[in-house]
Amino acid sequence: MIKNYIKTAIRSLNKNKGFTAINILGLALGLAVSLLIVFYVVDELSYDKFNVKADRIFRINDAVKFGGNENTWAVSPAPLAAALHEFPEVESTVRFRQTGSIRLKKGNNIIQENRVTFADPSVFSVFTLPMVDGTPATALNEPHTAVINETIARKYFNTINAVGKTFLVNDTANYKVTGVIKDMPKQSHFVFDIFLSMPSLAESKDPSWLNNNFQTYVLLRPDINFKQLEDKFPPFVSKHITAQLEALLHVTYEELAKTGSYFKLTAIPVRDIHLHSNIQAEMGDNGNIQYVYIFSAIAVFILLIACVNFMNLSTARSANRAREVGVRKVLGSGRKQLITQFLAESIIVTLVSMVIAIIISLLLLPTFNQMADKDLSITITSLTWLIPAIVIVIILIGFLAGSYPAFFLSAFQPIEVLKGKLSSGFKGGFLRSFLVVFQFSISIFLIIGTLVIYNQLKFIQQKDLGYSRNQVMVVKNADALGTQAQIFKQEVKLLKGVTSASLTGFTPTSGWRNSNSVFKSPVLNTANALNTQMWEVDAEYLKTMGIKLLKGRDFSDQMLTDSTALIINQQAAKNLGFTHPVDKMLYLPQNNQGTVMKEYHVVGVMKDFNFNSLRQNVSPVIITMGRNRGALNIRFNTANTTALVAQVENKWKAINPNKAFEYSFMDQDFDGMYRAEQRIGKIFISFTSLAIIIACLGLFGLAAYAAEQRNKEIGIRKVLGAGLSSIVRMLTADFIKLVLVALVIAAPLAWFAMQQWLQGFAYRQNIQWWTIIAAGAGAILIAFATISFQSVKAALINPVKSLKAE
Repeated sequence: MIKNYIKTAIRSLNKNKGFTAINILGLALGLAVSLLIVFYVVDELSYDKFNVKADRIFRINDAVKFGGNENTWAVSPAPLAAALHEFPEVESTVRFRQTGSIRLKKGNNIIQENRVTFADPSVFSVFTLPMVDGTPATALNEPHTAVINETIARKYFNTINAVGKTFLVNDTANYKVTGVIKDMPKQSHFVFDIFLSMPSLAESKDPSWLNNNFQTYVLLRPDINFKQLEDKFPPFVSKHITAQLEALLHVTYEELAKTGSYFKLTAIPVRDIHLHSNIQAEMGDNGNIQYVYIFSAIAVFILLIACVNFMNLSTARSANRAREVGVRKVLGSGRKQLITQFLAESIIVTLVSMVIAIIISLLLLPTFNQMADKDLSITITSLTWLIPAIVIVIILIGFLAGSYPAFFLSAFQPIEVLKGKLSSGFKGGFLRSFLVVFQFSISIFLIIGTLVIYNQLKFIQQKDLGYSRNQVMVVKNADALGTQAQIFKQEVKLLKGVTSASLTGFTPTSGWRNSNSVFKSPVLNTANALNTQMWEVDAEYLKTMGIKLLKGRDFSDQMLTDSTALIINQQAAKNLGFTHPVDKMLYLPQNNQGTVMKEYHVVGVMKDFNFNSLRQNVSPVIITMGRNRGALNIRFNTANTTALVAQVENKWKAINPNKAFEYSFMDQDFDGMYRAEQRIGKIFISFTSLAIIIACLGLFGLAAYAAEQRNKEIGIRKVLGAGLSSIVRMLTADFIKLVLVALVIAAPLAWFAMQQWLQGFAYRQNIQWWTIIAAGAGAILIAFATISFQSVKAALINPVKSLKAE
C-alpha cells in the first residue's frame, strides 16, 4: 500500500513538472536558509558550555556610581576573590588580569602574543582546560611559571611536551612552562593561548577595594542558588570597603549610599556572558541575544513563506485535480486514502527539498562563515542532533504544508465535481488571499528592517565624532621599542606626507582605557568628585587626532609646568560645574588613603568626542601629559599609503629589526567597533533577498494558475476587443491589492520592532517616512514584475486556442 502511494505521488508530481519545480525550489531555499541560521544559533547558544561545571560558574561584576558617573564593569578589586571564601556557598574562585600583549623571542625574531593573561592557580579547578602535559593542581603555583596551549608549544618548542622549557617575556623575565593545555574552544567568552602565574604579578596583592582591574569568577557548591549569594553582597561590600572609604573620603559606605553613590557587586552565570553581557572591560567580543531572536524569527518566517507557497499552489490547482478526486471516489477510494495520498506527495516534495537544501547550505556555508565571522562546520557531534532534527522537520513540514491541500481536496463531492459545478480560480480563494498577504507582510517587514539597519550604519559612518579618523596610521606596540620609541616618532615625523605624530595608546578607537577620580579641592568628598577617563598623551595629541580645542591652549613640550597640566572635554567641564574651566585646579590622590595629593591645573577645554560605541553617550575625558608608548599615531596627507607604510616600517626595522611591525588605520579600527552590526546588516540583506525570492516563486506559480483558469475569459475578452494592457491590469489587480494590504499590516509592526532595535544606540537615525514608502513601492514593483510576466504571456495567447477545446 505504501509503495503504491509513493508511486502514485511520484507519477502525479512528474505530471506537473512546473508546479513541482516551483514547490521544491521554494522549499529548498527556505530550508537552506533555516539550516544556516540553525548552525549560527546553535553556535551562539553553545558558548562556555564546554566547561563541565558551567552551571556553577559565575563572574562577579562591579557596578559603580560615583563622581557623577555610573558604570558597570566586568572587573573587580584584587582582594575580592579571597574574601568571597567567607561565604560557605563558595567552593572556589579564580582571577584573571590582562596587562596587554607580551613579546616572546623565537630565534632572532621577537613575536607579539596578544591572547595572554595572568591567572590564579585555581583556574584549572574552575574551568575545563584539559592539560596534555603537566599537573593542573600545581601548574601556576610558583612565580614566573606559565601554562601554554598546544599551538604555542609547537610554535616555540616544536613539541607539545614543553614542560620544563623556558621563554623570555618582554626581554625582562624568564618564565618556566609548567603545563600544556589543549587549545581553547572558540565558543568561549575568553580565549587565551598563554596563562602566566598570578604570583608573578605584584598587583595581585593590592589590598585596595577601590581599584577594579581583575576579572573574578566564583565556583559555587552544587545546588546553590546564586541569587541567594547576591543578596549577601551589600553587607559584604560595606564590611570590606568602609575602612578605605573613611580613610579616603571620610565617609562610611552607608553615608556614601545616602548621597546616591554606590559600589555594588552582581553575579552573572558564565553561560550568559556571551549573549547577555556587553559591559566595560569584557575579555572578548560578545554576541547579542537580540540577534539570536531575530535570526530565529527570520528562519521561522522563511519556512512559513515556503510552506505557504506549497499550500497556495496546491489549493490553486484544485480545479485541475478535482476530477481526479471525483473519479477516485467513484471508484471506491475513501477520504483517508486520498488524504494519505496527498500527504505522501507533500512529504516526498519536502524530502527532495531537504536533500537539495543540505547541498545548498553546504555550498553557501563558507560564504556565510565569512559574513558572520564564524567557523561553522558539520561535525560528528553536530550530526547527532542534526540528523534527528532533519527527519522531524521533513515530517513536520510535510504535514504542515500538505495538510490543508489534503483535507481540502479530499472533501470534494464527486457528483458536483464531475458535473463541473466546483468553483475554481483565484477569485473567491479567501485562504489563498490571506496567505499571500501573510507572505508579503513578512517580506515587507524584512525590507523595512534592512533599510533601517542600512541607514543606521550609514549614519554611524557619517556622524561627526569630534575627531578625525581618516588618514591616521596606528603603529601598534610601540612600547616594544622602549626608550627608542621617542626616536622612532621623530624619525617618522620627517617622512614626506606625515603632518603630525602622537605617541600614546589612548585613542578613541583603541581598547586602552583608564578610569580615575579627580577632585575640585584637596578636601576629598563626593561633592567634589568626578569619575572620569584620564589618559596620558603627548603635546601633539589633539593635532594628530583632529580634536578641536574650544578654550585655552594646547600642551607644549617647552613648558615644564605642563607636567601637571590638564585638558578636559566639555562633558567633564559640565559635570564639574565649571563655567570657565581654564586655570581651575583639580586634585588627584596618589595613594589609597588620600594623604598624598597631586595638584593639576586646567589649561584647555576640548570638544567632546565619541571614544566609545555610539550606543553610549559621551562621558568625561581628561588628558594629561605623560609617557605612554602604547602606539604611535601618524596623521598623513598622501594618497600613496603603501609607500608610507613601507617607509614607516623601514624606520621601525632600522631601530630594532627583530621586533614585529604591526599597524592599522584608525578608520578601520573604528569600523571594527561596529563590525557586528555590519555583519548583521549583510546577513539581514541576504536573508531578506532570499525571503522575497521565495515569496515571488509562490506568486509566480499563483499567477500562472490564475491565468490558466481564466484562459477562456481572456480569449473572450480579446475577441471582444480587449487590449494587452487591460488584460494585464485585470490579472494583476487582485494581487497588487493584496500586497497593499500586506504593506498596511507590516509597516507599523516593522516600525515598532526597529524602534526597539534603535534604542540600543545613544546616537541614532530616526526611521524616515520614505523608508516605509520605499519598502512598499519595492514590494509592489517586485510583485508586479513577477505577475506581469505570466499576465503578458496569457494575454498574448491566440484566443482561438483557448476557446476551441474544453
